[in-house]
Amino acid sequence: MSTMNTAQRGKMVNAFDPSSATGLSKQTKALVQRRAALLGPAYRLFYSDPVEVKRAKGVLLYDSDGNEYLDAYNNVVSVGHCHPRVVEAISEQLRTVCTHTRYIQQGILDYAEELLATFGGKIEHVMFTCTGSEANDLALRIAKHHTGNKGIIITDEAYHGNSEMTAGFSPSLGTHSPLGTWVRRVPAPDSYRVPLENMGHWMADQVSAQIGDLQRRGEGLAAFIADSMFSSDGIFAHPKDLFAPVIEVVHKAGGLFIADEVQSGFGRTGEKLWGYQRHGIAPDIVTMGKPMGNGFPVAAAAISPHVVQDFGRDTRYFNTFGGNTVAIAAAQATLNVIRDEKLMENANAVGKIIRDGFADLAKTYEVIGDVRGSGLYIGVELVKDRQTKEPNSASALAIVNGLRAKRVLISATGAAANTLKIRPPLVFSESNADRLLTEAKAVLANL
Repeated sequence: MSTMNTAQRGKMVNAFDPSSATGLSKQTKALVQRRAALLGPAYRLFYSDPVEVKRAKGVLLYDSDGNEYLDAYNNVVSVGHCHPRVVEAISEQLRTVCTHTRYIQQGILDYAEELLATFGGKIEHVMFTCTGSEANDLALRIAKHHTGNKGIIITDEAYHGNSEMTAGFSPSLGTHSPLGTWVRRVPAPDSYRVPLENMGHWMADQVSAQIGDLQRRGEGLAAFIADSMFSSDGIFAHPKDLFAPVIEVVHKAGGLFIADEVQSGFGRTGEKLWGYQRHGIAPDIVTMGKPMGNGFPVAAAAISPHVVQDFGRDTRYFNTFGGNTVAIAAAQATLNVIRDEKLMENANAVGKIIRDGFADLAKTYEVIGDVRGSGLYIGVELVKDRQTKEPNSASALAIVNGLRAKRVLISATGAAANTLKIRPPLVFSESNADRLLTEAKAVLANL
């Protein structure tokens, strides 16, 4: 067990800690021990009492005993677990052919055409990968080649991937995961503590100062990259004019603006298909992943032609599985479902119900300091005192695990792990929201 205890130094919010686990069932304990023995110490489980998953459908998960769990956290299956249209598209394509992008295929062209039409602005090309980490890795390679610079600017608790390069600018992985010397951090736009008025200029000033430091040290600026919902920083959805001043200083320094839409894209915010579009800006590169294929590994970087022109001339890009025929079938079916079932509209409506519900709970429970978000991306920040706004991570994790005990699954986020992270599949219904809020009220009452 000593190896497992040491492994917990690797930061993860809402992680199972085997050294302090008590009350696990005999079956769960055996599975946890077997997992540790076979998969090694770097893997993590959620919750103080880990959840076993046997099957799933829609927004529900089931363990091997048939117990039902409400999934209010999983955006990977954005249109719901095992959506029949996605399952059928994958199955049909797998029965036909599964091959890479070095052959002419119409499916990838049809999907690329539809996808590119959603961005507007100057985005005209798309390059396919398997994961969001690969997409962000590729985006930075292109940015460095285009600008001739190395410097990257991110927010304080950003997460952008787990490849060597992307882990190097993902501080949310913890202090034992080293950041690149070419990385600079700026504070997240904490709308709970920083006045909304002129926040865009405040953030642009922070970015400008880090650009100056990069230039002084001979690195220069390759790119500023941000998740427009600041998922790992604590989920901040407002103000919506935040990025205009930032993109101006980035471009003035010769850098690129990369919108990481891995978590906030594909209708998650309810207002726009892409989170950055809420801010009225035109990024140079847009990266996407997780929900793109509803659980099937497919991701991409969408790029402005002038940015990738020299990269394409001087090098080449190939990914054995990125954009394969089955991946594209999954992505196409997922995009079709988002549109046909009006899931953005659903995210907007149901997300408002959840935010309003937690705002009502805040009238009774002062531990709730702030409720924020957009669509089905919601943060509920827990504090020790509303005047000092001191983070309350203990209560946040108690609520997360209290809900898990009631078979409702969410997680936590932010530097202090004190913000409830609620991010259900886009098919989450009003009745699902009612169940979440009812159980949350019961857990709050017992804090």
